[in-house]
Amino acid sequence: MAHVLVIGGGVAGLAAALLAARRGHTVELFERDTRAPGTALDRDFFGWRRPAVPQAAQPHALLGAARKVLVAELPDVHAEMLRLGARERHELDWFDVRPPARPGDEDLIMLQARRIVLESALATALRSEPGAVVRYGEPVSGLTAVSGSAATALSGAGAGGGTGTGTGAGTGIRVTGVTTAAGAYEGDLVVDAGGRRGGVERWLAAAGCRPGTVERHRTGLAYFCRWYRLPAGTEDGPRRPWTVTGGGFAGCAVFPADNATFAVTLFVHTEDPTRSALREPVVFEAAARSFPPGEAWLGLGAAPLSGVLATAGLDNRWSALADERGPVVSGLVPVGDALTHTNPTLGQGTSLALWAAHRVARTAHQDPGSDRFAAEYHDWAVRTVKPWFDFQVVADAAIGDRFATRASRTGTAREAAALFECALEDPEVMRARARVRHLVDPPERAYAHPLIRARVTRWLAARPEYAPNAVGPDRAEWEKLTAG
Repeated sequence: MAHVLVIGGGVAGLAAALLAARRGHTVELFERDTRAPGTALDRDFFGWRRPAVPQAAQPHALLGAARKVLVAELPDVHAEMLRLGARERHELDWFDVRPPARPGDEDLIMLQARRIVLESALATALRSEPGAVVRYGEPVSGLTAVSGSAATALSGAGAGGGTGTGTGAGTGIRVTGVTTAAGAYEGDLVVDAGGRRGGVERWLAAAGCRPGTVERHRTGLAYFCRWYRLPAGTEDGPRRPWTVTGGGFAGCAVFPADNATFAVTLFVHTEDPTRSALREPVVFEAAARSFPPGEAWLGLGAAPLSGVLATAGLDNRWSALADERGPVVSGLVPVGDALTHTNPTLGQGTSLALWAAHRVARTAHQDPGSDRFAAEYHDWAVRTVKPWFDFQVVADAAIGDRFATRASRTGTAREAAALFECALEDPEVMRARARVRHLVDPPERAYAHPLIRARVTRWLAARPEYAPNAVGPDRAEWEKLTAG
């Protein structure tokens, strides 16, 4: 088995370390922060200052894809999350009478919890692994590397979206370990779970490694979030309306979480002149109540738990440790945001991180320092993760264009919106939509099915005056609300 060194103790790093230890590998995890996530959830979630993890207090969604990894590979983590207050919701529970079950419906369950619940459950499980050592307060400051082998034939993809067998030039550099202020640590495989700004690209350049390929797409969206708790005696919020509403220039989403907490998020274009006003709690709440989900949840008398948390300048980023010649380094693989950071509109991040962590754990015994291992991991990522990154890019571009131009009432934008609206009334369309949402089927498969296309076409034909994204305030009302 392998000795695995993990850089970073967030969700991706904890999962990679735990999954690897459960497969019989020995693991050392290096985390910048001096402390581990605990079970005092509110204290840690609202009071733990984590500048290296700015998204920690933002809403998270654990889609069916993430839940499936937990149930199959880490059932104790799944059980601990439920014990800590996480809730589960099946997508087909939207309907008063759930349609007859079909194979695969078990993959359409959302696990609703704040990020700290998942981190706490992972950290608790990792502490019990005898083959794992967690070094809190000991950040990685560099890599150790040696010159790799001569040119060799590689099976895998280049840095783009295709796959296949090609002739690689050899990586030239093989990472053999990490360095910290305390010294050097050697391992068979280094896992970069340090996020978008972890420093690995800089360290590789210092070692003489040729650069990988980064694909970046700006989203043009700014987010404003506030956390609440339902009043005593209220265990759950309303089932209807749907928790996500997108207008022509702004949107609102509600994220139910653990222990009667939920987050309300407003999102606008980064150049919208009203966005700065949304930082004010009174303005934020008035604007949120102008959308059906915001009004439905806030109307229950929920108590605010936080101020308004703002984030902007997000992008969709694909980071390949490969170029047109193949992998640029061996002995090192990225997971989580170090591999791909996706904008939170589709909630894919945790699922993609767990997929990558699982892949590393189940293959780490297969000569992990070799060029072939690097090529095969990259090839897997391009086949398995990159299509969902591309889907996120397309989805965010549509939202950004709509918010920027405020035009979405004709053509393909109207048809795409109609599919969502139709799903709220048609269980067959909802199932197809849910299979895409939970990363079970790609959209080109689920939405192109003749049955689904026919149902959406009939739905639109019966509503010739249908105008998409018409829910919520008009622009004049919005500007009045945000003027205070």
